[in-house]
Amino acid sequence: MAEDFTIVPAPWFKRHRDNSQLKAFVDGATAAATGAIAGAVIVLGQRAIFDFPTVVIALVSFGVLWRFKLPEPIVVLASGAVGLVLWPLVRQAR
Repeated sequence: MAEDFTIVPAPWFKRHRDNSQLKAFVDGATAAATGAIAGAVIVLGQRAIFDFPTVVIALVSFGVLWRFKLPEPIVVLASGAVGLVLWPLVRQAR
């Protein structure tokens, strides 16, 4: 369903790709989407990173993504597995 919004208008975009107004619109939409994603990252990060183990998981995940360019789903699964292992240990220490 979502791919319909990309596939269906593709011929129209190809026809009008040199249109400066369309380029300006796409640039603006890209900037808006980037800002919205950045805002969501900040809000989610503030809610998810709240103690030392989550800070370490976040920093290691960022480092792995930055250095090794692994696919994000693999990093998310690995981080989740580490969190599941650490959760009982952190809870028990309180």
